[in-house]
Amino acid sequence: MTKGQAISLEKQDGGSLSAVRMGLGWKAAPRRGLFGSRTREIDLDASAVLFADKQPVDVVFFRHLVSDDGSVRHTGDNLVGGAGQGGDDEAIVVDLARVPVHIDQIIFTVNSFTGQTFQEVQNAFCRLVDETNGQELARYTLDGGGEYTAQIMAKVHRSGSGWTMTALGVPARGRTFQDLVPTILPVL
Repeated sequence: MTKGQAISLEKQDGGSLSAVRMGLGWKAAPRRGLFGSRTREIDLDASAVLFADKQPVDVVFFRHLVSDDGSVRHTGDNLVGGAGQGGDDEAIVVDLARVPVHIDQIIFTVNSFTGQTFQEVQNAFCRLVDETNGQELARYTLDGGGEYTAQIMAKVHRSGSGWTMTALGVPARGRTFQDLVPTILPVL
């Protein structure tokens, strides 16, 4: 996916997806030093902020792994990354059928909890997967570089009777999702 691109979460057979997984993967970029290259551990964190009528009403992140209604679940905190181009280092699973009707948007963010900029990260990606069959629906690559420590990656929002995902790719600064709320509000 490219920044601003939206895709419907309707299945090709006309049905709707029932559960999606937003995966995040990364690895630390090697740095050349006096004694060769080395890497520094980087702790990126995936979060999902649930909105109702442009107001945050719940969040799922490494300290609150399941939404209050149980429809959104974080699979656990990865402190160092490493999957890079392969599997997910952190994931958030959304049971779309269980998301309460008043929740109209779910914003997915990634932030560098340890404070490194994205110049120090390689192969960072965010992807959307059909949780029922493992099919990757969309992938958004966090283009290397940038003097920022966070990004508003994507949003899943209600569209008629179904859901749509929009890649946002909005750079931001912050170590936690709370720091990102002022940057999130304009993209709702």
